[in-house]
Amino acid sequence: MPKRTDIKSILVIGAGPIVIGQACEFDYSGVQACKALKDEGYRVILINSNPATIMTDPGLVDATYVEPITPDMVAKIIEKEKPDAILPTMGGQTALNTAMALHRDGRLAKLGVELIGANAEAIDKAEDRLLFRDAMTKIGLESPKSEVVHNREEAAKALDLVGLPAIIRPSFTLGGTGGGIAYNRDEFFEIVQGGLDASPVKEVLVEESVLGWKEYEMEVVRDRQDNCIIICSIENVDPMGIHTGDSVTVAPALTLTDKEYQIMRDASIACLREIGVDTGGSNVQFAVDPATGRMVVIEMNPRVSRSSALASKATGFPIAKVAARLAIGYTLDELMNDITGSTPASFEPTIDYVVTKMPRFAFEKFPGAEPLLTTSMKSVGEAMSIGRTFQESLQKALRSMETGLTGLNEIEIKGAPDKSAIVGALARPTPDRILVIAQAFRHGLSVEEIAQASKFEPWFLRQIEELVKAEGGLRASGLPKDAKGLLELKKKGFSDERLGELTGHSAGEIAKRRRSLDVRPVFKRIDTCAAEFESRTPYFYSCYEGDGVQPAECEANPTERKKVIILGGGPNRIGQGIEFDYCCVHAVYALSEAGYETIMVNCNPETVSTDYDTADRLYFEPLTAEDVIELVEVERRKGEVLGLIVQFGGQTPLKLAKPLEAAGIPILGTSPDAIDLAEDRERFQKLIHQLKLRQPENGTATSQEQAVAVTEKIGYPVVIRPSYVLGGRAMQIVYDREALDRYMRDAVKVSGTNPVLIDSYLRDAIEVDVDALADKDGNVFVAGIMEHIEEAGIHSGDSACSLPPYSLPAKILEEIGRQTEAMAKALGVVGLMNVQYAVKDGTVYVLEVNPRASRTVPFVAKATGQPIAKYAARLMAGEALSALKIRKATGKHIAVKEAIFPFARFPGVDTILGPEMRSTGEVMGLDSNFGRAFAKSQIGVGSTLPVEGTVFVSVKDSDKAAMVKPVKRLIELGFKVVATGGTADFLKRHGIEAQRVNKVLEGRPHIVDMMKDGKVQLVFNTVDGASALTDSFTLRRTALMHKIAYYTTVAGAKASVEGIAAVSEGALDVAPLQSYFKGAF
Repeated sequence: MPKRTDIKSILVIGAGPIVIGQACEFDYSGVQACKALKDEGYRVILINSNPATIMTDPGLVDATYVEPITPDMVAKIIEKEKPDAILPTMGGQTALNTAMALHRDGRLAKLGVELIGANAEAIDKAEDRLLFRDAMTKIGLESPKSEVVHNREEAAKALDLVGLPAIIRPSFTLGGTGGGIAYNRDEFFEIVQGGLDASPVKEVLVEESVLGWKEYEMEVVRDRQDNCIIICSIENVDPMGIHTGDSVTVAPALTLTDKEYQIMRDASIACLREIGVDTGGSNVQFAVDPATGRMVVIEMNPRVSRSSALASKATGFPIAKVAARLAIGYTLDELMNDITGSTPASFEPTIDYVVTKMPRFAFEKFPGAEPLLTTSMKSVGEAMSIGRTFQESLQKALRSMETGLTGLNEIEIKGAPDKSAIVGALARPTPDRILVIAQAFRHGLSVEEIAQASKFEPWFLRQIEELVKAEGGLRASGLPKDAKGLLELKKKGFSDERLGELTGHSAGEIAKRRRSLDVRPVFKRIDTCAAEFESRTPYFYSCYEGDGVQPAECEANPTERKKVIILGGGPNRIGQGIEFDYCCVHAVYALSEAGYETIMVNCNPETVSTDYDTADRLYFEPLTAEDVIELVEVERRKGEVLGLIVQFGGQTPLKLAKPLEAAGIPILGTSPDAIDLAEDRERFQKLIHQLKLRQPENGTATSQEQAVAVTEKIGYPVVIRPSYVLGGRAMQIVYDREALDRYMRDAVKVSGTNPVLIDSYLRDAIEVDVDALADKDGNVFVAGIMEHIEEAGIHSGDSACSLPPYSLPAKILEEIGRQTEAMAKALGVVGLMNVQYAVKDGTVYVLEVNPRASRTVPFVAKATGQPIAKYAARLMAGEALSALKIRKATGKHIAVKEAIFPFARFPGVDTILGPEMRSTGEVMGLDSNFGRAFAKSQIGVGSTLPVEGTVFVSVKDSDKAAMVKPVKRLIELGFKVVATGGTADFLKRHGIEAQRVNKVLEGRPHIVDMMKDGKVQLVFNTVDGASALTDSFTLRRTALMHKIAYYTTVAGAKASVEGIAAVSEGALDVAPLQSYFKGAF
């Protein structure tokens, strides 16, 4: 059936900010869907609160609403835009839940809008645990034994049926939020209570344990004519009990017999039919008991998911693009497969390689959180790698992680070589269990013993055992002398660096030896059809092939064009997220428009940059010097490589600048030396003195003694951190000698090559972020000046900020502009540069300079209407600033960026902010005044600004005076005030009546009791020093878990009062980006 003509306009709901369990894969699917619907001639309207996405660029759809994704806001957009249909399957759980809320309260029917892609009945059947179980039973598929629970009594009944261990799964939540595994009764009731709180419909499923079973997923697409195809089968290397987003997975499934695969294939198609998803992609999860072969269905997602992004990148089949077209009425046989250009989309993909996905974790950012994996997702990103064998694919994935791994590196198992200690370590679901398994083989355990302890499938264990044996051979007898021996090792995925570690050589020596023996990788195309048809899409992976006699076949076939290679950012992680991918994609767009061939190198399956139709050519490879140099040499065989762009992907490609330059590969834009100068403390200090600018007092230390000497000279408190890090890794504010000693002992390994940097901490200074552009002739354009809402000392990625600045005088802004220009010229910046300043008592201090793209670039672009990453790419390719004809932005609106944090997923972690970055994503609030824009940013991250109720105030002495005005304003707005002793007395002296309440340590009833009883709606809590921090920890944690709005800085509290005032004056309104400025990008 051709497309529907009865609908003219479609509203797509995005996924909002990046959180754990819902990352940039929804930007990728959303972009594909929006493009497909536009191409089909529909008017497309989008709501998404996340500015760091390609999909919120104003040129992608007709009306882009960067507004909070709540049922009320969506209803307002529907009233304004009057779309005919809503597509809710492209924005993860956020979009589904929002659409379902509007369906349930009758607003969709009232406004006359239909859901396409999946209707409400199908969404309910798949998402509601009880309905889903009944549907599966009806078609003869088994589910684990389970009971639906709404309270403690029902939970006790369920426990008798299911027994322990039990798995708890809340309904309608994301990434297993609120779920877990209970091994005893106390734990069971505790997790059930947490799950009921997390579920929007207050219901959880208590399920029999299938821990240790094998886990599989099927990606299925079905159209309205009941054509069904399996895109890809995925096998979890980790056993059941670990969320699939946190598992190492492989595609295709490697340990199923053909018969088992066919049974699972039939079951997944039957599941789709019964649930009624008739237009688009879904994912069905199965568990198989390795002892008996019993198969049960775990769950299904009636939407495009994280696994669909992986399946798309693994096979080349554009699931989201196809799903969007199916939603408007097409059938699979009417659509072409873009990759081959000659087969229809109803042709099931086949793959002749192995794909491994490996999750990336951030436990080090959350001291106090136990690094154990459960059914609740904790990973912040993932890398994917492709090889001809599982071993090659696995080792490529390990070195794609950006955690310093070069392969199956040795780790220490506590208590080894004692066997019981090793078995104990194997049984613990830690993030690095693959390394623990390899280490256990080195200690002499057998495949059977390891399988028994870890529940890993023995086939995977044997593969790892072979790799460990090969390593043992290298240690004993060194590198093979002949090409054939070396080729065999490279076929198993060993990197030059790992071979060097094992044989006592440098990676450079290994590479030299390998080249002299002519052992080089070849590049293969991903073509969806295992080379049955010719592929027109240049989407490549490297592998080592052949027998050492016959040359291997390389399919790279480079072109004669002028080309630019852009290096991406690798796996998503805290400190280096989607913002950098956004910059890479913009660089590709701009350089393609300027007529260059663009080549993208990245290993992140979730992003727009690794979409096959973003760049002209795509290499899905680890971002290491060895892998990048090999592909650059292939591209140099024909045409001209103008150079590489390393400044857009965050710290990952910057680390490669030196080795690539040494290999004679040109780097475009700012020189690696200038980047180094900005990172190198002493060189940078000299530059600051030359330019007569000011820095906070600082010093560097390479030992404990030096650190003490430097700190005593500067005076406490100081900010201390290692050099060359991103996202404030291991950065702390130190208040006394004891804390300094502890930091030097535990937090960092300091050496002559890696000093620590120590700065005087400017208390209560206002921090400012600036993004600027510069060309090769030293012309500079200041693109955006952002004022942070939290004071200096809180990482800029975690701080809310306002553009334009909301409190700084024009004179200071002028001075900031002048200093930015001076530094850009002195550093010879070509392209983007970011500077952070602190303003204290009218003096401007330079905190740091990054001559590269920063995480604020997309926010500045959306707030000012200037595509600054595109401009930067063209400047780097040699154009002049004047040729770009940039006009100063003159909007009347204010944009506020706010960060979102994953604290709720890490029990036991304090929510206080500091200089180490811990946010996973951001939203933007846009409006005509600061209060409303700030209110929108708060609603966007899911904290509710109360308009009435009680505010609790407990602040450190130096903040008490600053709190008087905001608290008075709240009283005028009708709030009641409660406060702890000291704060209450202070407020009383200033004419504010506050009810006194006990601190937690002062005995009950105390403040936390009040909060749990729902008697507090807003919390202002600032602390000084380490002891006060621990005293008030339970207070902040309670606010988080009970969803009470809380602010831990004075500036944040003041801003929230403005937001509350704005909301109480009248309802917030919505407006598309296109109405704030002219011109799209």
